[in-house]
Amino acid sequence: MMFQQRRSWRSFDDVYSSIAYFHPFIEIQKRNLVNVKLKWVKDTVLDSAVSNGAQLKATCTLVSLIGSNPDYTLPVYCLSRYRGQLGLPSDLKVSSFIRRYPNIFQEFYRPDSRGTHVPWLQKLLMLTKERLLPLQTIDQLRWDLGLPYDYENKLVAKRPELFSFVKLPDERVGLKLLIWDDSLAVSHLESKKSNLVENHGSLAFPIGFTRGFGLKKKCMEWLNEWQKLPYTSPYVDASHLDPRTDVSEKRIVGVFHELLHLTILRKMERRNVSNMRGPLAMPQKFTKVFDRHPGIFYLSKKGGTQTVVLREAYDRGRLIEHHPLADIREKYSSMMKTGFLDRSRGLYKKEWKKGSEDDLVNMSFGANCFESETETECDMLSDYESDETS
Repeated sequence: MMFQQRRSWRSFDDVYSSIAYFHPFIEIQKRNLVNVKLKWVKDTVLDSAVSNGAQLKATCTLVSLIGSNPDYTLPVYCLSRYRGQLGLPSDLKVSSFIRRYPNIFQEFYRPDSRGTHVPWLQKLLMLTKERLLPLQTIDQLRWDLGLPYDYENKLVAKRPELFSFVKLPDERVGLKLLIWDDSLAVSHLESKKSNLVENHGSLAFPIGFTRGFGLKKKCMEWLNEWQKLPYTSPYVDASHLDPRTDVSEKRIVGVFHELLHLTILRKMERRNVSNMRGPLAMPQKFTKVFDRHPGIFYLSKKGGTQTVVLREAYDRGRLIEHHPLADIREKYSSMMKTGFLDRSRGLYKKEWKKGSEDDLVNMSFGANCFESETETECDMLSDYESDETS
């Protein structure tokens, strides 16, 4: 009787081995999420890539706002409406910020009669479960993606065969992708054959650690095995993956690896990433992957804001692959530093004249005068609330 039971057990084991052989993914799915916690180490080199980002963003946003007008001018009091999108400190007036950089903006009085295409927008929508994002969420990513300020008119409205505005259940307006393009459904990792794991066929993420990180042997062994796991494209349905497994975690890492590659500077504020949980069909607390994989992502805490930086995109704090907009932003950043220092040295003479609320600001290179005005606090566009749900 005991012999028969033993034979019965061996027979089941043979059947299971046969299933695992023909369906290796079943065996892989048995592997649960390994409980590994890696410490956070400050990286001053990558922190330098994050510094001055808030002021540079405000400057470029103002340039986009002013430049969207036919005569490249806007009343100063109108600019205060957009301070929520500029990200300036609450105690800093927009007019005061503008006057810091007289080599970029010129302020003057004038009577007032009234008061690039970025190809990644389509790929961004392809990453989402419904090929749909609220305009509110896209607005939060506009700076990172390099979208023009009025992208709805300059980009979306000109491609009705690709995009459509839809009304969402919560009464907000969303942007929906109408046509799927298989040629775009290739991730950055998939496009690089050098990422193939030798003699394995899987895809591995480029890894780099802060000097002195001190990764333990046990963690290194886990990381090497994790890299060998199947790579699931961020552009395919992954609902079949068990969220409690390392395979699922590798897919989550792949989604945000691709998302950061769609940005101009290969970095994004963590709160904006969190707002993508619903559209990307991510599990709860998915942003923990940034803490668990410090060799892929660096979480900068510079300036009191957590910013996720893609490590592989930087070499000694500088972008390796420059987007044209990145070069333009660097020039503005350099001009801001020069203008601020020159003004503090008194190289720009103040000329006080009588004026009214009809003040206008226009973009100017090498401008040498600016005026005073009284800014009206009129925040018609407030800060966006988070889409993240607990």
